[in-house]
Order: sequence, then structure tokens, then C-alpha cells
Amino acid sequence: MKTKNSLKFMLFLLFVACSSIVVNAQNGNVEGTISDENGLIVPGATVLIPSLKKGVVSDFDGHFSFVQIPAGTHLLTISYLGYGDVDQVVTVLENKTTSVQFSIAPKSLELEGVEVVSYGLGSQAKALNTQKNNMNITNVVSTDQIGKFPDSNIGDAVKRIPGITMQVDQGEARNIIIRGLSPQLNSVTLNGSRVPSAEGDNRNVQMDLIPADMIQTIEVSKAVTPDMDADALGGSVNLITKTSPQGFRLSATAGSGVNFITDKPIYNGSFLLGDRSANGKFGWMVSASYNNNDFGSDNVEAEWTDEFEYNTGVDDAEGEPILEEVAVDPYTNVFEQREYLVQRVRRSFSANMDYKIDGNNTLFLKSIYNWRDDRENRFRLQSEILDAEDIALGDFTITDGVPTMFPAEVARETKGGIDNKRNKNRRLEDQRMQNYSLGGKHLWGDVKVDWMTSFAKASEERLNERYFVFASEYIISNDNTDTRFPIMTAANASDASLENFEYDEVTEENQFTKEEDFNVFINFELPTDFFGQGDGTLKFGARARMKTKLRENDFFEYDLEDDYPTLASTVTRNISDADFLAGSKYQIGSFVDEEWLGSLNLVNGEAIPDEFLRENYTVDENVFAGYIMANQKLSENLGMLFGVRLEHTEVTAIGNRIADEENLEGEITAESSYTNVMPGVHFKYTVSDATVLRLTWTNTLARPNYADLVPSVDVVSGDEEIVLGNPNLEATTAMNFDLMAEHYFESVGLLSGGLFYKNIDNFIYTFVGETTDDTYGAGTAGYDIFQPLNGDGASIFGAEFALQRQLDFLPGFARNFSMYLNYSFITSAANGIMNEDGDERDDVDLPNTTPNTFNASLAYNDKRFSARLSGNFTDAYIDELGGNDFEDRYYDTQFFLDFNTSYKVSAGLSIYADINNITNQPLRYFQGVKERTQQMEYYGQRFTIGLKYDLFKK
Repeated sequence: MKTKNSLKFMLFLLFVACSSIVVNAQNGNVEGTISDENGLIVPGATVLIPSLKKGVVSDFDGHFSFVQIPAGTHLLTISYLGYGDVDQVVTVLENKTTSVQFSIAPKSLELEGVEVVSYGLGSQAKALNTQKNNMNITNVVSTDQIGKFPDSNIGDAVKRIPGITMQVDQGEARNIIIRGLSPQLNSVTLNGSRVPSAEGDNRNVQMDLIPADMIQTIEVSKAVTPDMDADALGGSVNLITKTSPQGFRLSATAGSGVNFITDKPIYNGSFLLGDRSANGKFGWMVSASYNNNDFGSDNVEAEWTDEFEYNTGVDDAEGEPILEEVAVDPYTNVFEQREYLVQRVRRSFSANMDYKIDGNNTLFLKSIYNWRDDRENRFRLQSEILDAEDIALGDFTITDGVPTMFPAEVARETKGGIDNKRNKNRRLEDQRMQNYSLGGKHLWGDVKVDWMTSFAKASEERLNERYFVFASEYIISNDNTDTRFPIMTAANASDASLENFEYDEVTEENQFTKEEDFNVFINFELPTDFFGQGDGTLKFGARARMKTKLRENDFFEYDLEDDYPTLASTVTRNISDADFLAGSKYQIGSFVDEEWLGSLNLVNGEAIPDEFLRENYTVDENVFAGYIMANQKLSENLGMLFGVRLEHTEVTAIGNRIADEENLEGEITAESSYTNVMPGVHFKYTVSDATVLRLTWTNTLARPNYADLVPSVDVVSGDEEIVLGNPNLEATTAMNFDLMAEHYFESVGLLSGGLFYKNIDNFIYTFVGETTDDTYGAGTAGYDIFQPLNGDGASIFGAEFALQRQLDFLPGFARNFSMYLNYSFITSAANGIMNEDGDERDDVDLPNTTPNTFNASLAYNDKRFSARLSGNFTDAYIDELGGNDFEDRYYDTQFFLDFNTSYKVSAGLSIYADINNITNQPLRYFQGVKERTQQMEYYGQRFTIGLKYDLFKK
């Protein structure tokens, strides 16, 4: 019924639009496209008809249109930062649409009588013009500008934008944090349609899946307008794929390099081919990208506790051992050393077409297919203190309040896959994302109409993932002398011999996650003038998004104990590395060989339901939205955009009811729906042609993670844990205020600064507590319970500063230098977070709010040579809330330093070289305080070199 009502609403909007079409007998329309000296489209250009005091801005396809232009001759003026103004006379005919084409070229500046030519700033000009002319607060980065940094994927490119923090996976930026808000609280769209997520637990979009060279423009909207999806609590990132050129274009890159951590090669290449028909109606573009990166990481992990107990050897009246507690300082009770060997192959294909039927009607088709194979072997040495019942009085040593020797279970685990052409004896994570969009732009009399329908799919498949584990128990030496570099080793080296590691388990699992999205939207825009100040529009539209998310996992265990009773009875491989990046003291030893593991014929396995029943679910989520907004001038310099958006959400979630960890009692289905009304207003005051002030008030939301909504109940008796879903979670909402000032330099640059505040309700966190009775089964009192809950509220206050400047005021060759700086400050507070005892915690930061973020780069560009040194700094921040402040996990400070250079051999051919992670920055987490390392993972440096070729023909 609700779906029918939503469809009726869309039809009503269509009727209103059609009813608004008025044929003005003496008026006509003007539409056109703007391109640069190479035939590439120009977004964000200002197009004026001075005599009528009318102006519009070209869109991301370089297209613009005017309606209700009196018949006759008019002068059109194109203004673009960093480019010379262009004037052209256009004749408008009654009831006709006149089509025009503009071409603009960069201009040189004259400073104190000296002509200054800026090299390589065309891409920066396109980004800054778009940012300047947008009504809302945005940051825009063009693809050519991305290419000036040594970033191979979109995630690494986005991290250089003010207010953006990226979480790293295997040395690449993956999950985006905008203004301190978690990845699942932000939206990522492709050409305006939401990118589906292949993550099973959350809504995160893996930004390292998409190669940077497949995208034309990145637009980060930090204050969304009513015509945009509202599920963007922190902000929305729109990735715009490359558009058909206005003339022939051929572009290609080919390169190679080396990862110093493994001394393995890197291979990369890409090409782009596009053209437009002689009559200019049909344009096409195809492109592909390939990157093969064979690398790895050196990893150390630990868990800390401040509790220690041992068995007194005496039983109580019920026959249970009496435990004695010893007061101790924090120490590591779990230690892991890991060695990762990874091959990441990233492929991407895109084909885009557009056809201009006439001046009033254009159709387009855009498609992209991203495919990443992530092959991984992991060798893990894990030491964990035994349960207190298994520790006797003489088994341990405490020195200066720290347990330095105690019995532990030590396990050696090899992770791999089967021996075939796809897995190649490694765990293969096959992740794909595809998007196909068909849309159109139309002029119906005075009404501008644009629409798009799209299908998108993301999937992650991990088949035949194998683990072979051997374990032993012996006394370990626990060295916490340097808490940043903890280590556990065998107190007696002979205890760690391969013969002493006994068979523990062999498992194989399969995982599959899929999300499918179907989107359709339509927008109508009418010329209006509410305040008698000239230009103005009324825009309204509707959108429907139907989404299905499912996860299907399984898990099998095999009994090979008789065949391989000890680690010594298998084929092993010594993984120890004297150059282990965390320090030479970490010598990991020998493990089951990954090729031997892949060759095993595993049959007659036993299903282990407790490993996958909780993970499997299906969620259907349908969102129906409508909006109306007006963009009006209040005076010659002051503009206002105001409107409201309504979003109705319907959710059906299916999960499992599980008893005793492995018995599936049946499925649980929960349905919910909610409606959000979100008004907003944006003020833009143009102080001068170069200076803009902005003030906004917006309302946004973030829907709960799918896995959190699943109504599942899982009692894990072995770990004394209960994991619950929560179908009653409410969407997190935020009221946002932004103030921003921007000054644009004529030499293509920007100085900006601003403040923002977010008042957040119902943010979601994972509650960690204890059961007080046997509600979840006999004997479950005292179990740890984990459940997502809504917090009461949170607030974020922040400031942003950015400076991009060509140093053209310097003498001689120094004027070819430029700098790129931005800084963000964020502070937050969260209420309603309970500790493990059920008491509210005080002075808690909202997870993922980075106090300080800083980007800086110094670049040099002349006619042939360019070079850039780039730094990226993010402050430490709380990543995950524990049961108390001792258990809280923090993401540590990071500073990445990269360098890239290029030399233009000829007009179209250049050679480039990049070096990444010069500082060998590790990924590091700490527990509670900075000195207690919880994880540190090193990636080493990466060097690449190659050729780029570009051919343009207008």
C-alpha cells in the first residue's frame, strides 16, 4: 500500500510539471556545451546574458541551458577562473531551442609587468570553479588533479580533502570518515546513485575498489541539498565517471614498480578512447584500468588486561576450584605475530555514451564494472594465557606488578586456499561492483527535466578458505618492558619445537555477500522569481530505491589428526624474517606450507553451524523520497536555497534463532518502517567575484547497519557470550549548521575557512554488559552480552581551513612552485553510553572523531617538469568503545609522506615516478592509553615508474 502511495506521489509530481509548461509566444531557449582547448568538458563555468541579468552554471557534463529568453539577438559571456572570458552572440528564435558550443582557453596573468604562465592548473581550475559556483558547501577534485598525487585508488585521493579521514587496510585507504563520522554514516554515490556495499556487517563502501583513473570528478558535499539523498550524516561523496569528449581522445598509461616489503613487482596500465560524431550528436568513451600489486605486511597484535587469577588447588563445597586474585598492573594476556603475503589485482572497465536527439533532448548511458581479486596467505603465531583454573601457584612469575612468566596456549595457524587457477593456494576475496545507468535531460517548454534509472550490484565471494592450526601449551616469557613493542616467547626454547605442536583443527569455509540496488529518480525545474530579483528556480522530484542485501556463509571442519599428529609431520615453511619491519626480535618461526595446504583433498567435513548461523541474513530495504526546493535571489549578491525532503523507509529483516550455538530453531522476521522529514536552507553571499560567504542549516540521517537490524539471538556457551541483533534500532539523525568563507585567487587558488556543528540523536554503538539472570537459557547468568543500541545523543563541533596557491608572486623559476594546505579540527561528546556495569559513562568522545587532520603538499610545475611532495596527518581517535575506558580501542596517529614527479618528453608523452609511504607509517591501534599497543602493521615503501600518453583532437 505504501509503495502504491509513493508511485501515486511520483505521478502527481509529473502531472504538476506537465501542467506548468507554458508556451510563451515570443520566448525561446538556449542550450549548449562548454569545452576546453583539448575538447574536454568544462563543469562549473558561469554563463551570463548580461542584458537580461540571467546566469546559469554548467553541470558536470559541461552542459548549460536557459529558458524564457526573449526572441532576438543576445550576447552570452562565459567566465571561468584561470581561463579567458569568451563572448558569443546568439540568436534566439520563438518557441525554439538554440544550440551553441563554446571553447575556452587558459589565460596568462601579468604581475608587475611580467607575464606569468601557470602550468598544469587546468584540472585545479575545473574543480575550483565547480566548488565556487555550487550553492551548497562542497569540495571538488578533478581526475587530472588526482593524477598529480601518487594515488592509485579513489580512497587515497579522497584523504587529501579537508575534513576527510581514511581508515587503512593493507596500506591502502579503504573506509571514509567525513567530519568525524563513521564510514557507515556517510554516503558514496556514482553519478548520483548510491554505491552498494559488499561488506557483510555494515554499509561501508570500500573506496580502494575503484581505481582513481576511472573517475572524472570527486565531489564531497558536506551540506546536502533537498534534491540529494539524505542518508549522509557526515557528508556525501559523488564519484562522477568520465564523460564523452567533444573530439577524439586517446589516453594510455603503462608502468611497473616494486614493493620493498616483499621485493615483488607492481604492474599497472590503463587506456581511454573516445570521440564524437561529425555532427556532434553522438559521443562515446571506453576505458579500462589494470593494477597488479604483490605485497604484504608485518603485523603484531596484543590484548591487555589488569586482572590475574590462579588456582589455589583447593575446591569449594560445590567442588569448584577456589581462585585467588592477584593485584597486577596492565599486561598483555594475548599476543599475536602475523605475516601477510597479499596479491591485489584491480581491474575496471567503463563505457559511456550520449546522444543529442535535438536541442531539447539528450540521452545518456553510463556503465562501470570494477573487479578486485585479493589473494592472501596469513601466518599467525598466537599466545594466550590459560584460564585461571589451569594456572597453579608455581606456574607464574610477577615482577614489579607485571606477570612476566605464565602458562599459555600457543597456536601456529596457516591461512590459505585451494590449488586452482583462481585461488592459487591463497584465500581469494573476489569483490565486484557494477553500475549501469540510463538517463536523459530534456527541455519541455520552460521546464527542465532530468531522470535516471540505474541498477547496481556489489558482491564479495570467498570460496574454499582454509585454516590449518597446530597448538601447544608451555610457559612463556611475557616482555612488556616496552609496552609499544610487546612480545611473548617460549621461556624454554625447546618447548617451541615443531614436535610439541599438536594437531588442533583444519577448516574450510565459504562466504558470499551480495547487495543489489535498483534506483529511479526524476527532477523538474521551473523558472520562478519569488522576490523580484531576477534569476530563480523551483525544483522538485522523486526517487525510489529498492535494495536487497543477503549473506550466505558456511563452515566445515575436517579430522586429519591421525594423518598429521604434530606440526613436524607436515610440510612446513620458515617465515622468520630478519628484516621484520616491527623489529628483528619478532621471529615468527615455521608454519604449514601454504602450497601443501592447498593440495590437501578435504572430504567428509562436518558442518560447524555456530561459525555461520549468526552471520547469515536477508534484508530488504525500500526507500521512497520526494522533495521540493527553491533557489532564489534575495538581492543582487545574496542567494538562498530552501526546501524540504521526505524519505519513507520500509525494512524487512530475516535472521536466525540459534540455541546452544549450533541448533537452528528457525527464522525470525521483523518488519519496520519510518518516515523522516528533513528541511534545509542554504545562504550564499557573493562579496565579490572572488569571495563567497555561505551559511547552511540542514537535516540528515543514517540508517542502521543491516547486520545490526537482523533479529538474531546467538548464545555462545563456550565463550560465555551472547550476541543479539536489534530490529528496533532507530535511524541516527543530525541537525547540521555550517558557516564557510571562500576567497578564490585569479591565478587559480583558494583560501577558505569555516565552522560546523552537528547535533546528533540516536547514534548507534555496541553495548557490552553482563546478563543478570537466565533469560537466554539455563546457566547464562553472568554471560557477556553484545548488542547494538541507540545512544541518547552526541554533538560535533569543528573547523576547517584550506589554502591552494600558485606562488606566482615569487621571482624567477620560484613562481612555478605551488602549495596545497588544509587543516581540520573536530571535538565531540557522546551521551547515553553505558559501561559494563550499566552506569552511564562520562566524557566519552563519539567514535571516529579525529581531533586534528592536516594535509600539505609543495609542488613545482614548468613546461616539462613537475614534482610534488605530499604529507597526510591524522590524529589519534577512539575507534571502538569497550565496556570501560580501559578496554576502549584507539586508532593511532598517522603521517604519510609521498613523492611523485613527471617529465613531459613531448606534447603527448610523459614519464612519471612515484614513491609512497616514505615514512613507513604503520597502521596502529592502542588500548586505553597510547603506550599499550593493540595492533601495529607495517607495509614498507612502494615505488612505481611508467609512461603516460595523451592525444587530443578537437
